[in-house]
Amino acid sequence: MRLTTRTNLAMRTLMFCAVNPDRIVRKHEIAEACNASENHLAQVVNTLAQRGFIETQRGRSGGLRLARPMDQIGVGEVLRAFEATLPFAECFDLETNTCPLHEACMFREALLEALEAFYATMDRRTLADLIEDNAALEHLLRLPTAQPISICGTSRRSGTSATAAQAALN
Repeated sequence: MRLTTRTNLAMRTLMFCAVNPDRIVRKHEIAEACNASENHLAQVVNTLAQRGFIETQRGRSGGLRLARPMDQIGVGEVLRAFEATLPFAECFDLETNTCPLHEACMFREALLEALEAFYATMDRRTLADLIEDNAALEHLLRLPTAQPISICGTSRRSGTSATAAQAALN
């Protein structure tokens, strides 16, 4: 069995968002961290948003984030959203099946059983299961915290003096 590139990228995108829950992330950040093209990612993001896994925000300060808590995003649900439209084997699509063994084939039954077991396993996992207590993944996907930029003694982010901002940090 092999997941499509879109499905794999969908899981990477959700993990990226889950590791960075305190901010809106941008496609180019995900593409860079996940070694993907932004064009391919755009298609995946569109499907993730349509299926209610992420929220998107347009504009200069736009980007994306999880639409619901990561413990409420099932891995099996995500996989089905991307893989269910593709038949696992030719004989799974009765409209396009040309296999002459279809009526007597026991291999199809074995494949169906295996596929059901696969999805049953994935249904027991949530996005939170993939993220929580996974320091290595967090190290790979965590975006640096934005630091206030000090210009002429004033912090651009808060409008307070740099000295006051530094004192608040200490």
